[in-house]
Amino acid sequence: MVLADRFKEVRAKVPANVKIIAVSKTKPVSMIEDIYLNTGHIFYGENKALELEKKHSLLPEAINWHYIGHLQTNKIKYIAQFVSLIQSVDSFRVLYAINKEAIKNNRVIPCLLQFHIASEAAKFGFSIEEVLAMLSDKSFQDLANVRIDGVMGMATFTDNEQQIRTEFKTLFNYFNILKTGYFANYPGFCEISMGMSDDYRIAIEEGSTMVRIGSGIFGER
Repeated sequence: MVLADRFKEVRAKVPANVKIIAVSKTKPVSMIEDIYLNTGHIFYGENKALELEKKHSLLPEAINWHYIGHLQTNKIKYIAQFVSLIQSVDSFRVLYAINKEAIKNNRVIPCLLQFHIASEAAKFGFSIEEVLAMLSDKSFQDLANVRIDGVMGMATFTDNEQQIRTEFKTLFNYFNILKTGYFANYPGFCEISMGMSDDYRIAIEEGSTMVRIGSGIFGER
C-alpha cells in the first residue's frame, strides 16, 4: 500500500479539478496495478510507444493512457488504436502522421500542442508563431481525425522559482491566445498540461488543469 498511500498524499495536495497524470514510464506493470487497484486512479503517462503498447495489453481497459514523450512518426501506429491523449505534439509533421493513423483506426485522437517554454534548447515544442501559422493553414484544417484539446509545456529544470513561474505564465497566455482566436466555439479546448513532481504546485497556481507526476508518486528512478 506504500504506492497507494503516496498517490493519496499527492492527490490531497492537488485541487479536485486538476487531473493527475501518474507518469509510469520505466515502471513495472505491478506498480501501476498497485495504484489502480488500491485507489481507482486511471490516468497514466508513458513516453515510449512500444512500452506503452505492452503495458496497455497487460492492464485493465479502464486505464486512460497519455503519451507524454517526444513521438517519432513511425511509432504512432503502436498506440493509435487506444491512446486517450497525445500530449506531446510538437510539429505539424507529427500531427499529420497521427491523423493518418487515426484514419486507419477509425478514430479521432485527442492531442495537446506542446510549446517550447523553457530556456533549455534540448526540449521540444512549437513556438507561438509556428502554431498560429499552422492553425491558419488549410493543411491543418483538413485534418479531420485529430482533435486539439489544449496545450502542454515543460518549464526549465532550475531552482529559480520566478523563472519557472514566468514560463508557466507564458504557456497560460498561449492557451488564451489560441482559445480566443481559434477555439472559442470548442469547449473541449480546455487543457493546460504543465507541472511535474518538482514544480506542480507553481503550475497549479498559474492555471494548470493537468499535472504530470512521476517520482512524486513512484519514487526516484
